[in-house]
Amino acid sequence: MGEGEVVVELSPEVVAKVAVEAAKYPERRAAVKSALRYAQAEHGWVSGGVVQAVAQLLELEPIEVYEVATFYDMFYTEPVGRHQLRVCTNVSCMLRGAGSIVELLEHKLGVKVGGTSEDGRVTLLAAECLGACGGAPMLVCGDRYFEDLTEEKLDHLLAELD
Repeated sequence: MGEGEVVVELSPEVVAKVAVEAAKYPERRAAVKSALRYAQAEHGWVSGGVVQAVAQLLELEPIEVYEVATFYDMFYTEPVGRHQLRVCTNVSCMLRGAGSIVELLEHKLGVKVGGTSEDGRVTLLAAECLGACGGAPMLVCGDRYFEDLTEEKLDHLLAELD
């Protein structure tokens, strides 16, 4: 978060959603996570300008917002691809082949974990347990879970992504 970074403008829709969330709590600070989620959905990632905008909206210091943004791995404080593939690398998934799934994706996307494909389409990320151990190995993309992954299922998923 750079000093003097330009505050981005949040849409009236995001501002309205944040107002609804903030009204649920006795302190506006309790709405930071929701506000960041809405702002990230709109801007793609949580830049310093997004942090500044959320801080202004909730009448907080930017550091209070930045602390939340950097604590949770669901917030991206660096630019990411249009789609984020979060492959579970916890024990259950590793025992059922998550390592091979990660290697396949690295090869197919031409990036290592943490990287974004050259076309800006996909960012490949490792994730701790995503709560679908019975369907291991698995990944999440957006709000969709993909379980019992195989190379064929990965090819189908990658073909679906714009």
